[in-house]
Amino acid sequence: MINKIKTIAFDADDTLRVNDPYFQETERKFCALLEDFLPHHSTSQQLFKTEMKNLHLYGYGIKGFMLCMIETAYRVSNGKANFRLIDEVIQLGQELLLKPNELLEGVEEVLDLLLGEYRLVMVTKGDLLDQERKLKQSVLENYFHHIEIMSDKKASDYQKLLKHLDCVPEKFLMIENSIKPDVLPVLELQGYAAHVPYHTTWTHEQHERTLEHPNLIELNAISEIIPYLT
Repeated sequence: MINKIKTIAFDADDTLRVNDPYFQETERKFCALLEDFLPHHSTSQQLFKTEMKNLHLYGYGIKGFMLCMIETAYRVSNGKANFRLIDEVIQLGQELLLKPNELLEGVEEVLDLLLGEYRLVMVTKGDLLDQERKLKQSVLENYFHHIEIMSDKKASDYQKLLKHLDCVPEKFLMIENSIKPDVLPVLELQGYAAHVPYHTTWTHEQHERTLEHPNLIELNAISEIIPYLT
């Protein structure tokens, strides 16, 4: 089935490079700042509630996360959060923006093998400026024919991408770590998807049900895609 593939797309965060652990680390520090008001797990729940409320306004990305932390701090403290605490929250967000680009194991080797044999595309979502900065600071940019930074990842977004690439779904393979934002919309379009689980996944993007589909490949590591393509 896979020998018809011409275009291979990669999700960026937690498929090619480390991302979610940095957010989790920042969230733990944020909860620690507010421990005088609420236990850690309760503050974490409140932050997630704020993120979901504002997702349609801020979209995905670190800047939206920073705003949600500030709003949550104000609400959790019943309006008693002082300027020093808010400044510390902003510093946490800025530290998150400055985290290094850490590629996951096997990524460069896989890209080296596929480069020139397939049209390689990066498909990610989040803040445009932040994603562009990450690309410029890493070696990833040189591997890709096209880089798409989406505000969201729905079937309609992938449909626009395929039209831009002049690629039919039957010749398109998406490699990613999350079922909900990447696998499901690609399979809906009858494209192909390879799922490489990562040890942490944002709660909003978790998919609990077992998924079976003839166009889905389950991998334990990104390097396992090579035998399917050769």
